[in-house]
Amino acid sequence: MSINLFDLTGKVALITGGTHGLGQAMATGLGKAGATLVINGASSQEKLDKAVEYYKSQGINTHGYLFDVTNESLVIKNIAAIEKEVGNIDILVNNAGIIKRTPLEDMEVEDFEQVIKVDLVSPFIMSKHVVKGMIKRKAGKIINICSMMSELGRNTVGAYAAAKGGLKMLTQNMATEWAKHNIQTNGIGPGYFATSQTAPIRVDGHPFNEFIINRTPAARWGDPDDLQGAAIFLSSKASDFVNGQVLYVDGGILATIGKPSNED
Repeated sequence: MSINLFDLTGKVALITGGTHGLGQAMATGLGKAGATLVINGASSQEKLDKAVEYYKSQGINTHGYLFDVTNESLVIKNIAAIEKEVGNIDILVNNAGIIKRTPLEDMEVEDFEQVIKVDLVSPFIMSKHVVKGMIKRKAGKIINICSMMSELGRNTVGAYAAAKGGLKMLTQNMATEWAKHNIQTNGIGPGYFATSQTAPIRVDGHPFNEFIINRTPAARWGDPDDLQGAAIFLSSKASDFVNGQVLYVDGGILATIGKPSNED
């Protein structure tokens, strides 16, 4: 197998929510593999500009577009602008997402609906409008960022788990409908990663830190860069006959029921 199978030179990759965190790590991997990046953000122009500056400092050709991925009219407008100003979108990474940690019996319907809208409906909207160009060109890669919660539940994340479980099935249905056009649709399911959000609990003695270390066969939190290989693989020719799969990058959590705390 030639390493050229993983070369993304000449490809345009659109990453939603690519201004920080795991989205930024995956986008950096795609850029280092040769792709031109289009980074979407929604919170502020300042944050988007800062992210674009970061990518450019890494030697990656990068463009930023500020728009709400849950707003279909804005999605249509910005996809048209991207294709005109940057080029055809070859790779779409639906990474934008939110989580609200509330017990289901206490959760407001509006909060539940917001999580579903961002985490499940926005990948549908983005894919629906990006895929039209891919169908015309008979080529494309769509990656939906799922979660371990696509497979299991956990206290206080019912809305998120419902959205990510739905996203897994949406991924399979996208593959079912679009594979005939030489479009590969797959997912990535991250485990627990060392990010700024998890920093307060990633300390010795914290119960959740001990739980993750003990629960994960790899015995560590994931490094965001651990996601780059999966993102490159699913964006490249190396995955041309891979469709409807979710690649879990979780250190082995989903493969085991764990071990007793006193077991080596």
